[in-house]
Amino acid sequence: MVKARPTTFRSLSVRNFRLFAAGQVVSVAGTWTMVVAQDWLVLGMTGDSGTALGTVTALQFAPMLLLTLYGGRLADRYDKRTLLTLANLAAGALALTLAFLDLTGTVRLWHIWLLALGLGIVNAVEVPTRMSFVGELVGNELLPNASALSAAYFSVARVAGPALAGLLITGFGTGWAIALNAVSYLATVAGLRLMRPEENRGAGRGAAPSEARVVDGLRYTASRADLTLPMALVAVIGLFGMNFQLTLPLLAKTVFHADAASFGLLTTAFAAGSLLGAIAGTRRSGRPAARTVIGSALAFGALETAAGQAPGFLGALLLLTLTGFASIYFVQAANHRIQLGSDPRYRGRILALYTLILQGTTPLGALLVGLLAEHLGARAGLWLGGLVSLAAALAALAFEHRGKRAAGDGTDPSENDERPIRDAAPEGRGR
Repeated sequence: MVKARPTTFRSLSVRNFRLFAAGQVVSVAGTWTMVVAQDWLVLGMTGDSGTALGTVTALQFAPMLLLTLYGGRLADRYDKRTLLTLANLAAGALALTLAFLDLTGTVRLWHIWLLALGLGIVNAVEVPTRMSFVGELVGNELLPNASALSAAYFSVARVAGPALAGLLITGFGTGWAIALNAVSYLATVAGLRLMRPEENRGAGRGAAPSEARVVDGLRYTASRADLTLPMALVAVIGLFGMNFQLTLPLLAKTVFHADAASFGLLTTAFAAGSLLGAIAGTRRSGRPAARTVIGSALAFGALETAAGQAPGFLGALLLLTLTGFASIYFVQAANHRIQLGSDPRYRGRILALYTLILQGTTPLGALLVGLLAEHLGARAGLWLGGLVSLAAALAALAFEHRGKRAAGDGTDPSENDERPIRDAAPEGRGR
């Protein structure tokens, strides 16, 4: 008798997804190696300036504000595998340029700013394309599991990448850590080119190229209250609470006076918690209820606030692990509620809007939190993110409760949303 594949890893039964996941683990580990190295390089060049680090982060994410919706349009119009191949090759070229400048001792701060902007432009296309491509690889029935596993391998990479970066920076300098990232993009490209497109389980482009308009995706989302509430919650928390690329290096250097290896350990603790949160989400087989999204947002806000108050390094490691768990659980719950409630024909554009809201708010948040941290200390950045996230979750809870009362039956309108999703297109509710 053939033993059933464990529930946690059931989407790995799809060959194309296995290739995709394997390439992503290597590539994302390289990306996080570069993130740590780039942050350390900037802080070393600028005397631990939170404003300078915030500017790099803002430039890297600024294109999300301007171009992500068009990236989603491209994902709905053209072959996603080709788009992802080109995007990864471009990102590798940018990383290789920065590595060369660093290793030759010619790097300047404006070089880092310019290359961060270039990477942001690439990501504006790559992120929504990648997110919608997962559904195309595995189909709707396996999408919650595949999406959660994607978050899991991202978290594995966030554990391995910073730990490796700490060793490389200490032993060889930041340039070699960045060079490793440049090479790692080839793993994703290899996985993409080894796929068999005819084996994909989900629909490809659902609309003719001329019909895939950005405005149609916006109108569709606006007509669905069950999509706009998690979108709004993601917007606030993404703006104020998800600035760990900025707050963690500042916490390490200015509060705990840590070296590169200890900074990597803080980042690894957060990533380890994210991994556990992603694994917890792999058993989800249907669309999460609104209360699941709101509850995880409340937990995240409380834990981030507590992490900002951590009295010592060990306490910070523990609280950042718990914060990482809550952050990925919230992001995945919101992602699944939005993605599994939307028509596949609009999915690329809807996920582009989701990406815009989650990551496109980062430039504004990074600048605000960077300025705050520079004047009031690194802890203030975590406090701000946590308290604002708590307030947003409480407001969403009140809105959801008012919606139940308006329904007149005292039931949660999303109570039956935790159900298996089949490959048939979702009902056109609200269209």
